[in-house]
Amino acid sequence: MGREVVVCHRSIVRFSRPARPPRTAGTRRPTASARPYSTGGSPSREGAEGTARTCSGGPISIAFSRVIRLLHRARDIRLCPPPKEAHPMKTKQQKATYVNRWGYEIALTPALPGVWRKKEGGYLVRGRATDPRTKKQREVMRALDGDDPAVAYSHLQELLRAVRNPTVAAPTPSKVLFADYGVSLLARKIDRGEIKSAKTRRLWGDVLAQHLVPAFGTFAVHEIRRADIQKWLDAQATGLRKPEEERVLVANTPKKRSRVAKVAPRTVNIRLAILRVIVNAFVEEHDLDRNPMRGIHPLDTSDHPTYTEEEPNSLTVEEAKRFLSKMRELCPQHFAMTALGFATGLRPSTLRPLRRKGSKADVLWDEGVLLVRRSQTVGDEVMNTTKTRQRQRIAIPEDLVAILRWHVDTLPEDEEIEKSELLFPSDLGGFRAPSALDKPFALVRKALGLRKRITPRAMRRTFQDLARAAAVGDLVTRSISGHATEEMQRHYSTVGETEQRASLARVVSLAGFREALRVDESKGEVVGKVVGNSP
Repeated sequence: MGREVVVCHRSIVRFSRPARPPRTAGTRRPTASARPYSTGGSPSREGAEGTARTCSGGPISIAFSRVIRLLHRARDIRLCPPPKEAHPMKTKQQKATYVNRWGYEIALTPALPGVWRKKEGGYLVRGRATDPRTKKQREVMRALDGDDPAVAYSHLQELLRAVRNPTVAAPTPSKVLFADYGVSLLARKIDRGEIKSAKTRRLWGDVLAQHLVPAFGTFAVHEIRRADIQKWLDAQATGLRKPEEERVLVANTPKKRSRVAKVAPRTVNIRLAILRVIVNAFVEEHDLDRNPMRGIHPLDTSDHPTYTEEEPNSLTVEEAKRFLSKMRELCPQHFAMTALGFATGLRPSTLRPLRRKGSKADVLWDEGVLLVRRSQTVGDEVMNTTKTRQRQRIAIPEDLVAILRWHVDTLPEDEEIEKSELLFPSDLGGFRAPSALDKPFALVRKALGLRKRITPRAMRRTFQDLARAAAVGDLVTRSISGHATEEMQRHYSTVGETEQRASLARVVSLAGFREALRVDESKGEVVGKVVGNSP
């Protein structure tokens, strides 16, 4: 039984010695003689291990002769394969998995310590270091552009060094143009669900395209200065509409995209608010010490009140009765929607997507319950929530249920309307346009001879006044209208003279004002006459 030679990938020869059989007298090695022997005269024995010859006839060592014999026996040679090493091109060929973490879509595992690849491209770096000033750990996190994780890791180390040594300035963020960052921020807000309304998306797109990108689009965001923003705001303020000027539409512009010749300060403040959101987001992402929006204040709107005594955009109790009757007479197809708006104070955007039938009907006819849980602003897109992100369950009275039943029974017998599940479908069975009530309200207002301007928003404001006149508690009123705070409830309320006079009369009576005016006749003074310096 031969010895096994194991040849490894490192060219190391190992001998695997088999079990040796026990020696006998016949196999015992003879005792070596002191007499030298001659290679020629000494007979060779088959299998003798004492001598070995090469093909040239020269003697070689016994150990090496054993190796030669073993190497000639190929069946005893076993090669050890080299250990499997990960191929550099196959280390991360698996499909990348992304998770939502820290407000970003990033890879599940970091490319380098503290460095994660973002789904939309670039890297997110995050780490912690101890601030020597506070003796507390401070977190740093930034979104970076580029394709090299080593560069991102180096940037992270610079940020951490800046925390450990506050005297060293933080590295300058990569140059990101305002136009690119504004669009990417809008996309992120939509993906995160922070912006759900189609109307809000359109507003952001219009403000970016028409006002902010032309002014700041070619600026690197970190290079925008407070003076640049103030200069833009001053230019916006030069085109403001004066309080006494009325809103005028520019001629020859598309109906759906009408523009005003001069803007109100609230319109400019909306643009400024979007600019503030973009700049603040960049400052927070890159942990900048300087914020160019600091010290920039919105324009004053005190001279441009939304509602005035002359234009409250609200109806009194008597006016509401006449308005509903005239709406039923002139525009019966809009009567039920108007009545429901005055009765509940719901926004038109939550009235339009109400469903009268189907597996998810919002009107529970047998229970007399209205479920408010959707909103529709533009097009056929529907949000499965309301503007205030609240879901309401409103128990409506039988009189209101009867009006809604009458409305459903009088819908046109049309195939598209029959298929529609909507409570207030359009002529084609879809959603009514956001401006569907504009013309009916203007028509009824003119027929009643009302001098004040009344829009569909008046339904929400009138409900607040009707609820107070009916002595409905504030908590119940907010549960119906969906106002989240008392401040918003007051904003949509208009206190009339009759309500004020009646309330003050109760205060005067309770405090005894009239009794204080009376004097004792025994003192010789006339009851009811005011004593004073006046003649």
